[in-house]
Amino acid sequence: MSTSYRIGLVGKPSVGKSSFFNAATMNDVPEGAYPFTTIDPSVGEAYVRVDCAAPEFDEECTPNVGYCDDGTRFVPTKLVDVAGLIPGAHEGNGLGNQFLSDLNETDVLVHVVDFSGQTDAEGEPTEGHDPRDDIDFLEVELDQWYLDVLEKGIERYESGYTTEDDAIEEELAEQMSAFKTSDDEIKRLIRRVDVGFEPEAWDDEDKLELAREIRKETKPMVIAANKMDTPEAQENYEAIANDPDYDHLTIVPCSAHAEKALKSADKAGVVDYRPGDDDFEITGDVSGDQEQGLEQIRDFLEQFGATGVQAALETALFDVLGVTPVFPGGANGLGNERGEVLPDCYLIPPNSTAEDFAYSLHSDIGDGFLHAIDCRSNRQLGKDYEVESRDVIEVITTN
Repeated sequence: MSTSYRIGLVGKPSVGKSSFFNAATMNDVPEGAYPFTTIDPSVGEAYVRVDCAAPEFDEECTPNVGYCDDGTRFVPTKLVDVAGLIPGAHEGNGLGNQFLSDLNETDVLVHVVDFSGQTDAEGEPTEGHDPRDDIDFLEVELDQWYLDVLEKGIERYESGYTTEDDAIEEELAEQMSAFKTSDDEIKRLIRRVDVGFEPEAWDDEDKLELAREIRKETKPMVIAANKMDTPEAQENYEAIANDPDYDHLTIVPCSAHAEKALKSADKAGVVDYRPGDDDFEITGDVSGDQEQGLEQIRDFLEQFGATGVQAALETALFDVLGVTPVFPGGANGLGNERGEVLPDCYLIPPNSTAEDFAYSLHSDIGDGFLHAIDCRSNRQLGKDYEVESRDVIEVITTN
């Protein structure tokens, strides 16, 4: 089965997180400007865009899941709306422990931040709040959570609970296995922060720095700079985008409100809009007020190139995680025995080989892997061929 990626959506109350979730999935989760609107992690289906390969073969695709619109394939991915981000979550405050375990089920985070500065740390209305505080606050919460787990691993190591031969990186990898890390990765990160391999020599700052590096590596994050249709947000965005302290983060300007309005209008037949596009066409009857509202959204699209909702999801998967979209081809190039053309588009981990791809189709196909064929060039590919974005590959297997 294809790897199903889960994008975690986080943010304090009232920043537009539910609006973002609804806009991305068009599911009807209650929206409200008060804490804990969303108690259980809502999981919705969102889509990321991939240029469909079928037109290159003068074919029209027949997707099994998702859909294709004029050569753009909309491939489903899971979006998890994680509830309960409040100060002290790592100490169990609010929905703290539940928040962290829900967060851990995700591969990458999109942190929705109100860049207009009109909600304070608790999500209450205010003015002049610095969005940096919200960005820092989530990173600090996560760093402390990772630090707690890291320190337990160090304690186990120092107590002699493990065998003599175990290296610190093995102990920490086991302790932090829930974060999907490995001893090789831990070893590389210990080297990167340059603290040496003797934990008894690490001070509090060393431990925190290592915890932070492991967090950045295993729980990468994109900032959705929401409410960018306000002048305050645009000023804040300018300042933060040029602040070197935030170079490690990708910040995507965004208006969840604009995306939701356009999708609703498209559903009602009032506009023709494709998610992620930089423009739309008014196709139905609209009142003067509606037209004015739509023209304001059009101005926003002209300025930022899109509403930013699609861009945030795609940045998270393709740029930050490095996920590779691949189309399985068939015996006659594109089709399968049922006559479907490129029915699937798989999202697979970066640096995957042709053999890895075969296993993502089915374990039996991987077990019987002989070779693969590049459907564009008819070239035979060995098991170690590194799959590239939008490859169309037929797998030849004994099974």
